[in-house]
Amino acid sequence: MASAMAPAMLLLMFCVVGFGIVSATTDPGDAAVLRNLRQIWKNTPPNWGESDDPCGAPWDGIACNNSRVVKLTMVSVGLEGTLSDDIGQLADLQLLDLSYNINLTGRIPSSIGNLQKLETLSLPGCNFGGSIPTEIGNIQKLKFLALNSNNLTGGIPPSLGSLPHLDWLDLGDNHLTGPIPVSSGSTPGLDQLHQTRHFHFNKNQLSGNIPESLFNSNMTLIHILFDGNNFTGGIPASIGLLPSLTVLRLDRNALSGAVPSNIRNLTLVRELNLANNALTGDIPDLTGMTTLNYVDLSNNLFTASVAPSWFSNLRSLTVLVMQYGGLVGGVPTELFRFPRLQELILRNNKFNGTVDMGTSVGSELQLVDLRGNVITGVQNELQLAGGALRLTGNPVCNAQIEDKDFCKSEVETAKYSTVSNCNNNACTEGQGVRPRTCDCGHPYAGTLIFRGPLFRDLRNSTRFQSLERELRDKLNLGEDSVSLQDPFFDVDEYLQVHLELFPSDGKFFNRTEVQRLGSALSTQEFKPHEDDWGPYVFKGEVYRFDGKQTVSDGNRKKFSGAVVAGIAAGCGALLIGLIAVGIYAVRERRVAERARRITNPFAHWATDDAEAGSAPQLNGVTFFSFNEVKNCTDNFSEDNEIGAGGYGQVYKGKLPNGQLVAIKRAKQGSMQGALEFKTEIELLSRVHHMNLVRLVGFCFEKGEQMLIYEYIPYGTLAESLSGKVGIQLSWLHRLRIALGSARGLAYLHELADPPIIHRDVKTANILLDERLTAKVADFGLSKLVSDAEHDNVSTAVKGTLGYLDPEYFATHQLTDKSDVYSFGVVMLELITGKKPIEKNRYIVREVRVALESRDGLKGVIDPVIRDTPNLVGLAKFVDLAMQCVEHFSADRPTMREVVKEIESILDNDGIDSRSTSMVSSFADFGAAADAARRRHSESLSSLELSSNAFDSSAAVYILPPIVEPK
Repeated sequence: MASAMAPAMLLLMFCVVGFGIVSATTDPGDAAVLRNLRQIWKNTPPNWGESDDPCGAPWDGIACNNSRVVKLTMVSVGLEGTLSDDIGQLADLQLLDLSYNINLTGRIPSSIGNLQKLETLSLPGCNFGGSIPTEIGNIQKLKFLALNSNNLTGGIPPSLGSLPHLDWLDLGDNHLTGPIPVSSGSTPGLDQLHQTRHFHFNKNQLSGNIPESLFNSNMTLIHILFDGNNFTGGIPASIGLLPSLTVLRLDRNALSGAVPSNIRNLTLVRELNLANNALTGDIPDLTGMTTLNYVDLSNNLFTASVAPSWFSNLRSLTVLVMQYGGLVGGVPTELFRFPRLQELILRNNKFNGTVDMGTSVGSELQLVDLRGNVITGVQNELQLAGGALRLTGNPVCNAQIEDKDFCKSEVETAKYSTVSNCNNNACTEGQGVRPRTCDCGHPYAGTLIFRGPLFRDLRNSTRFQSLERELRDKLNLGEDSVSLQDPFFDVDEYLQVHLELFPSDGKFFNRTEVQRLGSALSTQEFKPHEDDWGPYVFKGEVYRFDGKQTVSDGNRKKFSGAVVAGIAAGCGALLIGLIAVGIYAVRERRVAERARRITNPFAHWATDDAEAGSAPQLNGVTFFSFNEVKNCTDNFSEDNEIGAGGYGQVYKGKLPNGQLVAIKRAKQGSMQGALEFKTEIELLSRVHHMNLVRLVGFCFEKGEQMLIYEYIPYGTLAESLSGKVGIQLSWLHRLRIALGSARGLAYLHELADPPIIHRDVKTANILLDERLTAKVADFGLSKLVSDAEHDNVSTAVKGTLGYLDPEYFATHQLTDKSDVYSFGVVMLELITGKKPIEKNRYIVREVRVALESRDGLKGVIDPVIRDTPNLVGLAKFVDLAMQCVEHFSADRPTMREVVKEIESILDNDGIDSRSTSMVSSFADFGAAADAARRRHSESLSSLELSSNAFDSSAAVYILPPIVEPK
């Protein structure tokens, strides 16, 4: 038999070798690295592996020079897997761009520090976790470092200060903690980055003071984005030493003290945003900052004063925002005449008297928002450029003139959209419509996120059309190739614009074109007109190719037709036999694989890298072995048990890195199937927001199902309102908790991908951390809204009596507006301190009755806050809550609208919930809070981190067909 098989094997070898002859030009080591990446990555381009020579018969996304790989570009192709240590062997690599592959997980390997020729490292929009490798500081030629929009944790490595040529440093939108490192002795720091122009650290959890030594006159910084962190202390005076700075965002922190006077030395600054801190002293003097376009000083603790003189002479302003600023006196008439001013937002100050708009207004002025002041009249009311004067909440809007336009509710204004004359079209799923020709095509799409735009006017066609032309020209696209849609300002005050780029010829881009476009946007090769748009990032979507693209044969050696025919005839019979054997083997393997995946769907997440030193991660979530969990809970000791329920027990644990976690361990009988558990992990791992409880990891081993969450020390809002934990929440605390919770839900509804309906919003599912930051929990049983479910409807039942949407009893459907209803009940609990149903009384009905009574809310307000001298914004808060609990969902606001309205309610003592703390907000805790913290750490009996795995509250309620409990 062996002798009979020998000729066949020789013929097979000839077939394989004969058809694989190419001109081998790739360095063998580089080729081996790419072959390994092809093995561990899913969704690599089809021509990867068609040859063994990535340079000679070029693989898509690979560029070479003298047989060495110098560029690896895989943008928006849907890669899945990890980045292996082998990447460090591509010694000549100059550019590594893996942007917008959301299923690239695991850690960034430390071996990346071996890439001494690397100039561009672009990894935004992936799901890399763990800490930033210290070894990146070894890449001396690095100019561009973008690690934003991942799940990175830990601190900023001081070693980054050793990168002498670094221009772009973007670490935004991660989970980084700790202080900003500065140099000390032989230890490097970011103060040594004299060539760096971009410090983008926004939307992290960085803390501590901003070091005075961080900035110096040798630096060339143009953008400082520190917004959305936990920085405390004062603004360092050294910031005034940065002569080239154009954008400064320090908003949404907990900064205190006076604004340094030398800030007015920053004469090139176009945007200054210090909002939502605890800054004190006089309103900063911005005289001389003649290039300022956008200023926001809202929600601080400045000394009450009349409008500063620069209100009348900074004629470059396009947007001026100072809400809750303590401003008194009259509104300067000169403001209305500024030639470039688009929006003037001075809500909730103490302006009084008559507003005099003068004899003319600026041609671009579209919004003057003076709501919530003490204005008694309007003189020379002039028509704004398609906009509005808003004065609701002022004495001028009394019953006699409430029909005036400026006393009416806000009206949604139009927004720009690329001009299109297309009506009905027959484009198939996944296709877009070219805006002018109305042809169908497959665009490369994504979202442009502008972090510091210098304007607010979303109707200005000139500005958006200019951006369209820039995109078309700089990206070398055709005339009808760019579409901009749905611009809006998100909760972080970033401008988001949906972008579609269409191929110039045909319906599809080829892979080379997608890589070119994606990399140009991710590595900032494309620069919009910065005077208007400011710094941006691009969040690209995975491109779906047509599946027909093949590798070019241009570099392949060809046999003559006769030789090819002979080889084909000789191989045919043998291959038919081998195919039959192969089909049988594959079928058997699939049967075995399916059985294995059903019993353990996480097996494919395991790593073969024995030296990795950590468990595999999925979207920033870590797998923990049973032994690891047992060790961090001291073998599930009773001392560490902090809660129990029908699902099982909750344990407090401490990971090897010192992080405290809450571990939910399912008991037998409450577990779900393996595939359902996998689905829940994938859901929980892809949502990341500071107002959502973060899943740290999971255990699925030895018959155990465990979910591991960040530990939230102050327990639930329900416990705090009940007084169980010794905390008395002031009215200001309650407003900030409401805002944080609303932002978390708004993220689930509008920014999560795909959108999520919570379906069990209640005070027991809102947790409070040590700074009283609200964190929404228990969305494990939430509903993912697929792309096909545009109406955001879920028929799966979940919920708690007293919070359920009354429409559910008729429709048996829950929607995003059902979450709004439940949140309205939470708002009423914050006002009354009562449970939704207490002594057979329903809170919604009780508040409605109270509002109609002579005494109003006096009898239902929580006694803890009832005697507060000034419950600022209470009436508006109650009104908003009652809008949320309207019977018909169409009458309720969206969660985004709820967020915006609560923001407008916060008074002079309030700060944005993204600023998780300010000293004054905890003054009323005293020793009671310290004692509560100690008691709570020892016994947290109802942590309520419940999940789809084992939440007994998920039982289906059999309710009578009534709208409200009696």
